Amino acid sequence: MSATMLIGGANGEQLALNPRYANRHGLIAGATGTGKTVTLQVLAEGFSRLGVPVFMADVKGDLSGLCCAGTPHHKIDERLQRIGIADYRQAPSPVAFWDLFGERGIPVRSTISEMGPQLLAALLELNETQESILTLAFEFADDEGLLLVDIDDLRTTLNYLAEHGREIGTQFAVSKASVNAILRRLLMIEREGGELFFGEPALSLNDLLRTDRTGRGMINILSAERLIQSPRLYSTFLLWLLSELFEQLPEIGDPDVPVLVFFFDEAHLLFNSAPKALLEKIEQLVRLIRSKGVGVYFITQSPADIPDSVLGQLGNRIQHALRAYTPKEQKAVRVAAQSFRPNPELDTAEVIFLLGVGEALVSVLDEGGVPTPVQQLLIAPPASRIGPAQADERERVLGDNPLLRQYREAYDPDSAHEELQRRVEQQALKNSSAQADRVRESPATKRGSRGRSRESVGEAFLKSVARSLGSSVGRRLLRGLLGSLLK
Repeated sequence: MSATMLIGGANGEQLALNPRYANRHGLIAGATGTGKTVTLQVLAEGFSRLGVPVFMADVKGDLSGLCCAGTPHHKIDERLQRIGIADYRQAPSPVAFWDLFGERGIPVRSTISEMGPQLLAALLELNETQESILTLAFEFADDEGLLLVDIDDLRTTLNYLAEHGREIGTQFAVSKASVNAILRRLLMIEREGGELFFGEPALSLNDLLRTDRTGRGMINILSAERLIQSPRLYSTFLLWLLSELFEQLPEIGDPDVPVLVFFFDEAHLLFNSAPKALLEKIEQLVRLIRSKGVGVYFITQSPADIPDSVLGQLGNRIQHALRAYTPKEQKAVRVAAQSFRPNPELDTAEVIFLLGVGEALVSVLDEGGVPTPVQQLLIAPPASRIGPAQADERERVLGDNPLLRQYREAYDPDSAHEELQRRVEQQALKNSSAQADRVRESPATKRGSRGRSRESVGEAFLKSVARSLGSSVGRRLLRGLLGSLLK
């Protein structure tokens, strides 16, 4: 396998990415239609040939063509000649299709517990008070050994705390109104497909780190055409996946090749309206995950979409053409130009406007992790098909994947929902039994006592009447009434 990854070239000069520094992250930017998708395809193929697994989201359906060999075309021949590529061969890449909704790929699931309260609060757009209640629910579940697997588990736990929190302890006393607000948010996520994502069997990250029989890294493609319609669910899922990789992978420093390369398409969705605490978490995650051997590559239209604190950590950069019609867009062009190491022979800010489709300004990390001066390149053509795979081709690849049988059918384990229901039923039964005991022990429940009670009251009443009458007529009336009552 090649020790480098060819990105492209011009006038017989080529530029390759050094895989040793691929875990220093990267950026692929450019306006719509300038060639970002093909660049992403070329990089994915290159990493796969080096034995590096890849994960990417396919928001338009175009990346499914990676599973098919490309077809000859005169434009490809022209590009090969201009770049100076002699050993080009069209071939498919090993691909695994995934889908949160289980429609166009292997179902992807996580549990509520694995998502955690912070990411879940971001997904639900909760305020501070609601997030604190959500955190209490997780703490209660941890203390009680309750599994939070799906949305039913979380809903039941929140309701249980709202109704019984004071009985458990004052620290778990929560506002019913705040709980109801969280439950309404849960319902919205459920309607967007969240009920399909949260459940078992949950995704094992090792299944994303596979290679094929020839040693090529698997290219894991998440079908996101439907998912991207729920931007917050999309970005939260990808951030959760990165967090899980960080937590589970060991520290290895800078390996010769990455353990995994993660492409984050439509990256602006991650940062739009993100609270400060979440932005700080993302910045920390990007900074630290490279020591786990994971490279993260953000794909977006402009570098201005990425916060400076994150942009500064992206060492490998590929910038396609930008368009600037407004002052804001012109400022974004200046940001893009300034993000590269200058090249005295190239006016970066001017060239960005003039790049053709498939051309890009490129700077990668060289020996010692030093960025190369920016160069204007023509991106190499991919070996796989440019464009989507046919439905039957996709189904064949999906059906041949043994992981489909492992994840296809969801199951509902005995978790918080079932356990708390049992507790409520047991408490109701206990309360009912105690009430029945009190009724049985009460003197008023005994028939004889009730008879004597009624009799004594009647006698007292009639005697009172008799005393008030104070005459023989009154006494006769008393005897007559008593006689009729006692017959």
